[in-house]
Amino acid sequence: MSLDSVESLLLKVDRFAGGRDAHIVIPEESRTHPRTRRAFTWIMWLLVFELVLGFGAVVFAVWRFTEGEAIPFAVWMRTLVVLAMTATLFYFAWRAMLGWRWAYQRLRLFAQIFPVITLVLAAIPDLYPAWMVTEQIIFSLVMIGVADFLTSDHMRAAYRKPEADPAGEATAS
Repeated sequence: MSLDSVESLLLKVDRFAGGRDAHIVIPEESRTHPRTRRAFTWIMWLLVFELVLGFGAVVFAVWRFTEGEAIPFAVWMRTLVVLAMTATLFYFAWRAMLGWRWAYQRLRLFAQIFPVITLVLAAIPDLYPAWMVTEQIIFSLVMIGVADFLTSDHMRAAYRKPEADPAGEATAS
């Protein structure tokens, strides 16, 4: 499979994930700006930490299970679903680094919503064991860090919606 065919496939995924704005790419100078690149360096490292944290939660749950502890279904679902969703954030981050506005928007949305959902679930008494609640709090704090980078003035300006031309079409750069 050639790189062109892989990119063609990814553009189809982008079209599905990005909706009607999937074609919008930010200007090259915004994408390559040192502050944009620095933000994505931090974001990628924070996502790596999230992935390691999520994988660690799965390993810990398996270990506790093999030691004879009953692991509630909610713990298995939470660990596996959040691990998969965190992996998906890498796709959004990678496509956003390439300048795709839709990917930036999705990454920013999830980085702002995940901590709220995670903390609400962690606050439900007896839903998760203490180790899982701790993991969720750490996950939320790191995701808030990702959201902080994505909502900075620079990043919002770099990924702003393009101006509409007089014919009513958004101009893609």
